[in-house]
Amino acid sequence: MFRSVLIANRGEIACRVIRTARRMGLRTIAVYSEADAHALHVEEADEAHLIGPAPATRSYLDAEKVLDVARLAWADCIHPGYGFLSENAEFAEACEKAGIPFVGPPAGAIRAMGLKDAAKALMQKADVPVVPGYHGASQDDAVLAEEADKTGYPLLIKAVAGGGGKGMRRVEKKSEFEAALASCRREAKSAFGDERVLIERFVTAPRHVEIQVFADGHGNCVHLFERDCSLQRRHQKVIEEAPAPGMSPEMRAHMGAAAVAAAQAVGYQGAGTVEFIADSSQGLREDAFFFMEMNTRLQVEHPVTEMITGLDLVEWQLRVAAGEKLPLKQEEIGEAQGHAVEARLYAEDPANGFLPQTGHLHAIRFPDDENGIRIDTGVATGKDVTPYYDPMIAKLVAWGETRESALARLHKALSQTAVLGLKTNIGFLANAVSHPDFVAGSFDTGFIDEKLESLVPQDGPSELLALAGHAWLAAGNGKSAGVSNEPASPFGLTDGWSLGTDRTDRLHLVANGQDVTVDIARGARADTVSVTGEDMSISADVSDFRMQGEQVAASIGSDAVFCPVAIAPNALYLARGSEHFELRVQDLLARDADEAGGGATVRAPMSGKLIKLHAEPGAKVKKGDPLAVLEAMKMEHTLVAGADGTVADITVAAGDQVEEGQTLISLEVAE
Repeated sequence: MFRSVLIANRGEIACRVIRTARRMGLRTIAVYSEADAHALHVEEADEAHLIGPAPATRSYLDAEKVLDVARLAWADCIHPGYGFLSENAEFAEACEKAGIPFVGPPAGAIRAMGLKDAAKALMQKADVPVVPGYHGASQDDAVLAEEADKTGYPLLIKAVAGGGGKGMRRVEKKSEFEAALASCRREAKSAFGDERVLIERFVTAPRHVEIQVFADGHGNCVHLFERDCSLQRRHQKVIEEAPAPGMSPEMRAHMGAAAVAAAQAVGYQGAGTVEFIADSSQGLREDAFFFMEMNTRLQVEHPVTEMITGLDLVEWQLRVAAGEKLPLKQEEIGEAQGHAVEARLYAEDPANGFLPQTGHLHAIRFPDDENGIRIDTGVATGKDVTPYYDPMIAKLVAWGETRESALARLHKALSQTAVLGLKTNIGFLANAVSHPDFVAGSFDTGFIDEKLESLVPQDGPSELLALAGHAWLAAGNGKSAGVSNEPASPFGLTDGWSLGTDRTDRLHLVANGQDVTVDIARGARADTVSVTGEDMSISADVSDFRMQGEQVAASIGSDAVFCPVAIAPNALYLARGSEHFELRVQDLLARDADEAGGGATVRAPMSGKLIKLHAEPGAKVKKGDPLAVLEAMKMEHTLVAGADGTVADITVAAGDQVEEGQTLISLEVAE
């Protein structure tokens, strides 16, 4: 067995590998970019080495730098995690040439499965069923359009080197094909350096079911059951579970055998996942599933397999890479125990198109350790979510004896989780795992799109904001920070006192970006808190208010409320479920002139790269027209006009790196 391992990755998967490696007695070596100098995986490893600037292309994707550190640190092996270099055949070869074992499959297997078109052709030869479509070599627009017509609509355009939902577009009709193809190619080129695509028929009522396989260097290969990853948004997995609801033992055996055959066809070694699409229009059937692709690495969702098997897949990876045989044969694995469900917690705003969030994590609260709950995370209180990498905060995994008990346990865990400082998808996840149709097992890959309105929490004013305003007053001892720093100054008081009236505190704050006035009228039994803004007006009676450390407790009307709170200089954060409030001081002397323009300014919603401009100065635009495309966190985001008008000025060019809040385009708004 190895004595040390270098983890060529970051975030939660790096922390996950460190956990198992440490249990096995291995010295753990981390690498990090300048943006990750204080990241959790850096702190948890036995040693850590800087490998470059924040952009992944100059750090985590720089194979030579990673190998230099491996030599310097005398690493016995390199674990690539997932993403970055994990499916890079050239990196696997470089490790072999350097005499440092790569904890993954041989380069030949990565190449064979790395390009979707070639992999499908190989699977056809191995008698593994594949989705009908075009997997040919020609990338001519006219040829692809003709093949799309032959395949029929709706269809999927996929990057041949794709993965993780990147470089994939669903096309409903012929008129949408050209634009979808261009967008797919851009994203594929950016994410994988390869803009080639293939075309597949869109399967009716599709379920995404994948098989975990494992092979060693001694000719042994097994499968560890299936995972259902059908709950997706923009082709990225949101909820994963094992076993797959409605899967018969016969179909499990059939699909498992097909997955093993796929792995053996390429001389596979290590952990891999063979992904299938199943037509569930008549239920899951043995004759209605098709090979999609093989991921030649450990999957993000591997914890659900670990929880129904009791196995440590990272340990298996390390043992196989060290030349050992698989710990178990297929007949020794037995049957899956219970049910496990995983939810991916992201820093994103579901009410605003799932826009990724970046910034400081003032506090993170996960459920207390309890039987059946597992939290895999790569961040902690005081860390940052940067614009350079995927904004996943954690994976919450729940196990239960039945699917119903696992879902209920996960829902409870989500309700006990809080992130202060950034908006997250906690409420969205809670709604998804408790939706009656999902609980009943009635779903496919279109579930989230079809139910989106009911799954996304409404981002409107809430009585909880009244509690946040009260907490601000308590935290500031009755003073509005930023007005006066003199203890005796009357200009620091906010109580609005006048002779012959009850005491009223008035605060001028910014709540989630909107200017609001908070009035707190003191009463004998309760305080009446009123919050008014341009498009909000709420009032609530708050009594029994207590703020102790990082917790706020009070009664709002007849309801008892408990919320985590975090206090920062000139800011307060309070959250519960899907609700997240950020309060700041409102500067009454510095109004943003753009607000009066009614959408006259287009700003960057986050840091990223401007990859396309759809407008030029003098162009007439309508509200909602696309003006630019911003690439951030490996995804494309279309920026639109906020009002009808004329493009007055463009301050950037395609290819520019822009910062959050930067003005990109100015409009002359039509009257």
